[in-house]
Amino acid sequence: MKNKKLKQFIVHQLEEIKAQDIKVIELADDNTIADYMVIASGTSSRHVKSIAILLIKALKEQNTPPMGIEGEDVSEWVLVDCGDVIVHVMQPITRDYYQLEKLWES
Repeated sequence: MKNKKLKQFIVHQLEEIKAQDIKVIELADDNTIADYMVIASGTSSRHVKSIAILLIKALKEQNTPPMGIEGEDVSEWVLVDCGDVIVHVMQPITRDYYQLEKLWES
């Protein structure tokens, strides 16, 4: 799946599974780690974990399994590395503390 289509697929899946405050940051011109960063929130650790699990399942069904997954055990912040699209699913308090949007949009 091409990068832009993958990003669109991920955002659609996050919307379908009720992730909140979804933001997409385009990184392609600034670095080589990824083309896009998608940040979303869940209401609790259980919600964050279920968002990540359902996203991973949907990616696998499209034959684009994630390259890596971090933080699933605690589920305060789960990172799903999809290669050119990196997904962060966070609890609101964690998201507010780390402020990834400000870090990467500046």
